[in-house]
Amino acid sequence: MIVLQVIPGLETGGAERTTIEIAQALVNAGHEALVASEGGAMEAGLTAVGGELIRLPMATKNPLTLLNNAARLKALIRERGIDIVHARSRAPAWSALRAARAADVKFVTTYHGTYNAKSGLKRFYNSVMARGDRVIANSEFIRDHIVTGHGLSPEAITVIPRGVDVGRFKITGEVKRRGQDLASDWALPGDRFIALLPARLTRWKGQLVAVEALGRLKAAGEDVPVLVLVGGDQGRTSYSEEIGRLISRYGLENDVWITGHCDDMPAAFSTADIALNPSIDPEAFGRTAAEASAAGLPVIVADHGGAREVVEDGVTGWRTPPGDPEALAKTLQAAMELDIAARQVMGQAGRQRIMNRFTVTSLQSSTLRVYGELLE
Repeated sequence: MIVLQVIPGLETGGAERTTIEIAQALVNAGHEALVASEGGAMEAGLTAVGGELIRLPMATKNPLTLLNNAARLKALIRERGIDIVHARSRAPAWSALRAARAADVKFVTTYHGTYNAKSGLKRFYNSVMARGDRVIANSEFIRDHIVTGHGLSPEAITVIPRGVDVGRFKITGEVKRRGQDLASDWALPGDRFIALLPARLTRWKGQLVAVEALGRLKAAGEDVPVLVLVGGDQGRTSYSEEIGRLISRYGLENDVWITGHCDDMPAAFSTADIALNPSIDPEAFGRTAAEASAAGLPVIVADHGGAREVVEDGVTGWRTPPGDPEALAKTLQAAMELDIAARQVMGQAGRQRIMNRFTVTSLQSSTLRVYGELLE
């Protein structure tokens, strides 16, 4: 079996990581894995697992280039004997759909996000992701979104959640040592409760909600955790500055750390007592919440989107109303009042939930099963 995945680039992100994980599974099963993409920082990872990059301008939305890409993909399908084309993003999906239909091969899509659909034209543009011979959703939330937005029946959609490498996020002695080095580099206080919020600094990820929650705890004279914002601003300096102003407004300079990007998230999680995912817009899946759970941390998430499927309220963490700093403050206070043993029980329940439902191995086997069923 030869499978061609199409995606705009391989710089960073969940869809990009999943592309490489499926390429790895294909190669390990004795198949061929091709990826049409502009490439990027993660392309070395694709090569390392035995996948092959076909460098094409797949990020474009230019109609003429889309047509040219379709012609090139059609030729590639016939030249290499490709059996399945799997699209993971809208613009390249239009080229891939045209090529797959012309070459009479199976077409698969994975719907990775909610996508903006405020106009009829945008809804039509998005609809390509619902036109596969098999349509995959990366959470039940996204499945329901496809049903509502495109009129597909739930039975026509296969839910395959994103996967976490649970081995990588197991907090071993070596991971703890790396975490101690990180804590030293970040100058984290060793005698305070640490709440880690891992996300790039962008408004919808909810950093302002978390800072506001700390501000309300401080204003009420309650204990305040150390909030560690782990993530770069990717040039969004105005948002970083807004976070800084809110920190100053509440006098939280000794309570909020902004570390920038971190490549070693297992070590980062090992420094914390709890993780936060207070996104104000719904997450398609909730990868950072799943990774934190895999690391054995209780997690507080906003109660919407795919994160609701990751965290079992009161068992593996807590779910709070989106965009509600008062509710988040109260939940943080409740978390801090738990003793260490109770938090460990909650964290281990979270890790077990991830191992049962959201592993990379499950993602890979389920996707290859879809491929196999299409070719029967």
